[in-house]
Amino acid sequence: MTTRDLLRKILVTPSLAPAVRTNGTATGTAVDLRGFDSAVLAVSFGTWTDGTHTPSAVHSVDGTTYTACAASDLDGAFAAVSSAAGNNTVQQVGYIGAQRYVKMVITTTGATTGALSHASVIAGAPRNAPTQ
Repeated sequence: MTTRDLLRKILVTPSLAPAVRTNGTATGTAVDLRGFDSAVLAVSFGTWTDGTHTPSAVHSVDGTTYTACAASDLDGAFAAVSSAAGNNTVQQVGYIGAQRYVKMVITTTGATTGALSHASVIAGAPRNAPTQ
């Protein structure tokens, strides 16, 4: 029988806590990828009411100075949510950059009541398992 347990082979870390986001930029907390050889950046949207909500990621070698992830640092791309079609969706993008730290960012414009969102980093391929 196949073992499907993934729990001890990944580490899920919130970068942006669930919140209704209105105009401005929300920058998440840093996630340290040390000890992991892969990562997925995930953004979840709940109810959208208005505005444009654009997810992105920044990364850093030292955890102090962050720069935007280039397209070559990502496997896939995030899409802006600007209509009810984005309700209750999850976007997943692979992080293939070489930096140690990564943060999620959501920039919101044109919002009065905004949208509910949350972002996490899922680190995988641990050099030392189990992760929990």
